[in-house]
Amino acid sequence: MKKITILALLILATFGFNSCEDDDKFEFIAQAPEEFNFSNSFLSEYVLVPTASGNIGERFTWNGADFDVQTVVSYDLQKSISGDFSDMEVIGTTTENELAVTIGDLLGYARDAGLDNDPVTAEPNTGDVSFRIRAFVGDSGPEVLTAIQILTLVLPEDTGNNNPVCDLDQLWAVGSAMPDAGWGWTTPNKFLCSGDGVYSGNVYLIPDDPTTFPDNVEAFRFFTTEGDWASGLNYPYYEGEGYTIDPLFRNADDGDKNFEFLGTAGNYFLTVDTVNKTITLDVQQVTGICDLDQLWVVGSATPDAGWGWTTPIQVICNGEGIYATHVNLIPDDPSTFPDNVEAFRFFTTEGDWASGLNYPYYEGEGYTIDPLFRNADDGDKNFEFLGTAGNYLLTIDTVAKTITLK
Repeated sequence: MKKITILALLILATFGFNSCEDDDKFEFIAQAPEEFNFSNSFLSEYVLVPTASGNIGERFTWNGADFDVQTVVSYDLQKSISGDFSDMEVIGTTTENELAVTIGDLLGYARDAGLDNDPVTAEPNTGDVSFRIRAFVGDSGPEVLTAIQILTLVLPEDTGNNNPVCDLDQLWAVGSAMPDAGWGWTTPNKFLCSGDGVYSGNVYLIPDDPTTFPDNVEAFRFFTTEGDWASGLNYPYYEGEGYTIDPLFRNADDGDKNFEFLGTAGNYFLTVDTVNKTITLDVQQVTGICDLDQLWVVGSATPDAGWGWTTPIQVICNGEGIYATHVNLIPDDPSTFPDNVEAFRFFTTEGDWASGLNYPYYEGEGYTIDPLFRNADDGDKNFEFLGTAGNYLLTIDTVAKTITLK
């Protein structure tokens, strides 16, 4: 491990100190970080569709490198097609702890890797591109590299049709484990055809709670036809078809042998791949075209976030100009915080307080705002929540200009 070495040029006189002709010089050889790596989760593959070129393809995040020196640390995001970084290219530099690349960027890297989507040619439609982060101090100071992260890029083969080819336009899912849908057809969850034989979409899932519903299992089932209970596809159906099913699901062993969710309540990206025969869960993803890939929420009325940027709440783009996520909200309690109002604010950029959008902003833009919100009339004119504490589906529709809670 490198140590800090201080070189000082001092001239000692016999009876005292003489003045130095040159300033003292200090050379810092900083301590290399013991742990420095990516902190975000990566997908097993990245299916790249040109119509989504403007969307975020991946947001690389990492823990800060600590060189034991009070100085600015810079970070390069590097890519390599060869994998050994002999062809290394810096695709972004920052002093922050994140850098994003768009689907358009990834499409460019796929072309660099020799991929194409023509099923007639010999070139593959799937390939790997390697990435790593270089942390460094100054132009010639110390540096450290993360481990190499490989991303598998996939170009859906061109079948002569501009649209994905699936037997169905979408799959449907209802059930108590998907509280936005429940056991009914008023608001079923839809998993759209997102690739040849692939259905996917964001969904909010909750596990079973025996103390709440001792006689019922929180579960759900897929359907091929909206409103048709007879079109249901349960856990044994997919099991019998040879599917590999995500370990966060199991046979609920209820009357209809539905899917039971075993994970932590939250937002997930669910994919049913009828070609590779897999059902998988991943982190929530951008699934639509919006000016931003997400909005952010912080504030004391959203206790999972609070007034800080450690755990802000992402409101993901999942439609044309529509942002939505589940969020825990609490109302103001004057007896607890008499001098403060429990409130929150939207932000367009993570970590940037100047990007805040408060209640008067949306009011001035002509939005119809859910009556469970009002202007907190605090210093920043934030949103105050007037309902009962709980988990809600928060939707901001920038086209219809509405902010709604469910």
